[in-house]
Amino acid sequence: MPYGSPDSATNQLIDALPLRAQRRLLGCGKQIELSPSEVILEPGQPIRHIFFPTRGFIALTTPMSGHSSLAVGLIGDEGMLGIWLMLGVRVAPLRAEVQGAVTAWRLDAAAFVRELERSPALRQRLERYLSVTLAQLTQSAACACFHLIETRLARWFLMTRDRAHADDFHVTHEDLAGILGVRRPGITRAALSLQTRRLIRYHRGAISIIDNPGLEAAACECYSVDRQTYRRALS
Repeated sequence: MPYGSPDSATNQLIDALPLRAQRRLLGCGKQIELSPSEVILEPGQPIRHIFFPTRGFIALTTPMSGHSSLAVGLIGDEGMLGIWLMLGVRVAPLRAEVQGAVTAWRLDAAAFVRELERSPALRQRLERYLSVTLAQLTQSAACACFHLIETRLARWFLMTRDRAHADDFHVTHEDLAGILGVRRPGITRAALSLQTRRLIRYHRGAISIIDNPGLEAAACECYSVDRQTYRRALS
């Protein structure tokens, strides 16, 4: 997988930096715990902090008038929240919500921008990550328009697995409907189909992936495209 291993001590973007650059960056912030379902950012809010998750993950969603929000990305220990500062954008374009319990390095936005100016290695690494983020957001938009609910659900389960570094996690049908921007009965049918095919086990919100290769084959091509995009830019 391009997203590291469960034994990763910190965040992969930070891990890839020269030791001196790592120390300077981490010296600007502190490691914190984020609560499940905590909303870190809302669209239009100033970006006061950036986050490098080390455990767990954060969902990026975009609100739609008259509809539930649509998930457009997940950020785990492979990435960071606040990459828009690289473009000089100081307000959040998306909603960021904690999924499960998250541990992350939090840095003041102003200190982060100063460190970008001091560290060519940091800027180069994050410019590559920015290109990955933009490509994945575009891929997610196309996925929502053209792919079936079942293949999108399989993709989301795999994305969650990669960032949680676990085959077991918890999410309700209602949550999944909001994440994928579809009605709950559609999620119920898709999850039942994946379970009937013995790819997952699902009971009262508890998800277990029991056939990883099979689930990858069932997912839309967006999952493999995202992995290839990350690998080319950052591996």
